[in-house]
Amino acid sequence: RLELSKRAEAFRKEALAVCTEISDIRRRCADKLSEEMRHALIDLNFQEVAFEIQVTSSQDLISGNGFDKAAFLISTNAGERLRDLAQAASGGELSRIMLALKTVLADKDDIDAVIFDEIDVGVSGRTAQMVSEKMAGLGLKRQILCITHLPQIASMADTHFIIEKTTDGQKTKTGIRELTKEGAVQEIARMLGGVEITDKVVESASEMKAMADKKKQEVFARENEKC
Repeated sequence: RLELSKRAEAFRKEALAVCTEISDIRRRCADKLSEEMRHALIDLNFQEVAFEIQVTSSQDLISGNGFDKAAFLISTNAGERLRDLAQAASGGELSRIMLALKTVLADKDDIDAVIFDEIDVGVSGRTAQMVSEKMAGLGLKRQILCITHLPQIASMADTHFIIEKTTDGQKTKTGIRELTKEGAVQEIARMLGGVEITDKVVESASEMKAMADKKKQEVFARENEKC
């Protein structure tokens, strides 16, 4: 029994040494990732954001993943203290934060497709435009599926689908169909103008789509320069 205890203690010391090495790597990477995340969040119109990845260690937490616990802390307004991400961010903010994280880690994970369900919650104007541009950049390396009600985001898509309900009076069905280029412009016009779609609204939608296509080319050129 004494021999087993000595062997167990030797294994524990060896495990602690490895865990310490892993923890040191995590802390260095956490500082770098925190700074990259802060810049990515500023690009998504979090102007006064503070972001920190907190790594805490405990010898009681030894496992195959080391002995660390990591927490994402954020403050989205000047003067506010850092709080856990789940407590500090709204639904719309969480979507943008996830977009920022996926953008920063685009070269580090093996995920081929990313789905954003109504990333436009609580977003409008310039922020929506910034979100759409960030998604365009991420779309260079990932398949992006986005459900949106904002024309700024919808206009940036390469392929448009519409999801709609139909009924025959007895049953209701939900269907999805791909839109032509003209159909996409009409749907963007509906987002812009509501129930009544005038020629002016269609003209604005067409211009928005053209501007989005031009902006995508700029994003692609900028991203290619980084490669």
